[in-house]
Amino acid sequence: MITLRCGLAAAALLLACVPAVRADDLVERGRALVNGIAACGNCHTPQGPDGPLPGMELAGGTPFVEQAFTAYGSNITPEPETGIGRWSDAQLVRAIRDGVRQDGSLIGPPMPFEFYKGISDSDAAAIVAYLRSVRPVKNLVPRSEYAMPMPASYGPPTGRVPDVPKDDPVRYGAYMAGPLGHCLECHTPMLPGGRRDMARAGAGGQVFRGPWGETVARNITSDPERGLGRWSDAEIKRAVTEGVRPDGTRLGPPMAFHFYKSIDPADLDRLVTFLRTLPPRS
Repeated sequence: MITLRCGLAAAALLLACVPAVRADDLVERGRALVNGIAACGNCHTPQGPDGPLPGMELAGGTPFVEQAFTAYGSNITPEPETGIGRWSDAQLVRAIRDGVRQDGSLIGPPMPFEFYKGISDSDAAAIVAYLRSVRPVKNLVPRSEYAMPMPASYGPPTGRVPDVPKDDPVRYGAYMAGPLGHCLECHTPMLPGGRRDMARAGAGGQVFRGPWGETVARNITSDPERGLGRWSDAEIKRAVTEGVRPDGTRLGPPMAFHFYKSIDPADLDRLVTFLRTLPPRS
C-alpha cells in the first residue's frame, strides 16, 4: 500500500501546484478537451444503433471485446453510487494518468496510460473539473474481465507535467496526437507481446472490431503512397473533423471525428503541422 498511498499523495500535491484560474475557465478548458481532442465519450458514452444514447453522456457501459479481454467503459459522471461522485480530485487524476482506481486496483486496457501519463497537470485538473459539472447518470457498468496477466503497475506515479507551449506548433501538435488525443495509440502498429512499435509511430495497421464490422487504422505518416504525404492540409483536416477521405469515401469508427469537429482551428493547424513531421513509413 505504500506505493499506492505515495501515488495518491503525489496526485494531490500536483493538483495543489496547478496555477490558480477561474473555476469557470477550468471547466470550459475541460469541456473543450473532453468533448474535443480527448473524445472521452467515444469510449465512455454508451452507443445505440443510431449513435450515442440520449441522456447517457459519459455514463459508461460500452463493451470492448478482444481475444484477451472484455472491457467496459466506466461511468465517469458524478453519480455517487455507480459513477465518480465519491472520488476525490486526486483519485481521478491518478486514475486518468496512472491507471489506478479509488480502491487501489489497476485499470486495464484499452485505456491508453502510455500516453495519458503525459497529460499536463493543468489539463488533468481541467478534465476533472468538467467531469464534476456533467449531469450525474445512474448506470451500473459490468466489471471488465481479462484473460491475460496484468502488470503490477504502469510505472512509478506520474510527477509534475508542465503545460506544453502553444507557440511551438510541432510540440503542441505532438501533445495533441499523444497525451491528449492518443492518435498514435490507434495509428501505431503493435509488437508481439502487446507493446506499440514506436519506431514506426503512425504507420497504422491495427484492426478494430465492433458493431460496424472491422476497420483498420490507416497510415498517418508522411509516406506519399500509403500515408498522408500527398494529402493537402485541408484534406487532412476534413478527414479528422468530418471523417471524409480526399476521394469522398467515409472513414469508419472508432475514428472520433464527431468529437474532433469541435477542435479549435488553430489547434487543428498545430496537429497537422506535427503529423507532417512523422517520418514516412510504408
